[in-house]
Parts: sequence; structure tokens; C-alpha cells
Amino acid sequence: MPCKLIFRQLFEKESSTYTYLLADSLHPDKPALLIDPVDRTVDRDLALVKELGLKLIYAINTHVHADHVTGSGLIKTKVPGVKSIISKASNAKADLFVEPGDKIYIGDIYLEVRATPGHTLGCLTYVTGDGVNQPQPRMAFTGDALLIRGCGRTDFQGGSSDKLYDSVHSQIFTLPKDTLVYPAHDYKGFTVSTVGEEMLYNPRLSKDKETFKNIMQNLNLSYPKMIDIAVPSNMVCGLQETKSDL
Repeated sequence: MPCKLIFRQLFEKESSTYTYLLADSLHPDKPALLIDPVDRTVDRDLALVKELGLKLIYAINTHVHADHVTGSGLIKTKVPGVKSIISKASNAKADLFVEPGDKIYIGDIYLEVRATPGHTLGCLTYVTGDGVNQPQPRMAFTGDALLIRGCGRTDFQGGSSDKLYDSVHSQIFTLPKDTLVYPAHDYKGFTVSTVGEEMLYNPRLSKDKETFKNIMQNLNLSYPKMIDIAVPSNMVCGLQETKSDL
């Protein structure tokens, strides 16, 4: 069966954020979605959507980010009909709220919603579907829950190293080992990993839980420089001034 998926990985250098574009190329409308868009690169992303002849229907976030302002609200002002999506547990504003087990469809391709709290209360991992007509190998968009050879911090926004460890091990490390891991950020130039690789080589999450918790308690990280701007803005879909239709 021919591959239906159009996939692009895009990078925003100020916050080292990855935005992902997915679309069903065989569907007549070529429906598409963006995962974790950034306000600074919305014009670039929308230009690519137009060049590829896609119809953007969703702008979705893995969680309420603390290091950049989401582009989802800005996208909605530029492309009528696009709906923003975030987890119900995040308590942020969006058009659609998803919970564990929900499916987000673009044509015949879908993303399965998995709850992976720990970095924040509302963190989600989006995983491509399991089936002969779905992309193979599977792909996991892990947000900040699982990074390549790392993970998101757990010391603010309702974070919990205990929850993060359980989330990753139960919701991500149970996926097939060839599942591709696409995080929300990378600071060392890595673009993709696999579940099997991270189970073996992740210097934090390959350890037992107590060791992991001890590592996380002793990171001594500085306060995120964008958090006081990013979090309040992202709670309202990235548009501070928009109150009505978000």
C-alpha cells in the first residue's frame, strides 16, 4: 500500500522547538495538522502548507509550553476554519479538548491521544495509529515528556518526577521498539530517536524510578526565561487579547 503520510519536521531556533506537519496525501482534500506550532514561525509553516497544496484543519499542542508562545491562536486568525486542540487536563483554552484514548483524524490517518503528565499536568503524547493503512513504523510525538536522551523538567507547572517516570514507561516505552520518537525540543542537534533507543540509552529514564527521581531533584535548572510570558499566553491559545472564540 502506498504511503499516505506527508511529514515535515520544522525547527524554531530561539526555543529549539520542533513543529511537525502531517497530512494525508491520498485524501481528496489533503487534510493536515500542525503539532506544537510557534508564533514566530507561523508564516513559514503556513507558506509550506500552501506550497504542498494541503488543507490545514488542526493546530494542536502537546502541552502548555513555558519556553515559547504557541502559534495556534495566530494560525486561527490567518486560516479560517482551523481548530486548536489541547488536553482537557491542561485547563487551557482551545476549540477542542482531548483525553486519553481519543483519536484525531486527518483523512484516513489518525493520531491516538496518550496522557503523559509529569512535565506538566496536561502533557500528551500523540501516536500514529496501529494498522495496515497507517504509517509504519509508528511515530510518537512526545512533547517534553520524552526528549532524545533526556526528558522535560518536573519542578514547575504541576510537574512530578514520579508521574513522569510512570507516564513514559507505561505510555511510550510500551510501544513497539521501532516506534520513532519525535520530541518538542532538542538542544544538541538530534532530530529523531526510537523507543528502543531511549529505553536503552536515555540517561535518566533508563534508570530505576528512585534513581530517576534523585537525578531530577538535583538538576538545579535556571528559571525559564520565557515562562512569565509564554504560560499565560499559551493558556489562552497564544493570543492574550483574544477572549471570545477560543
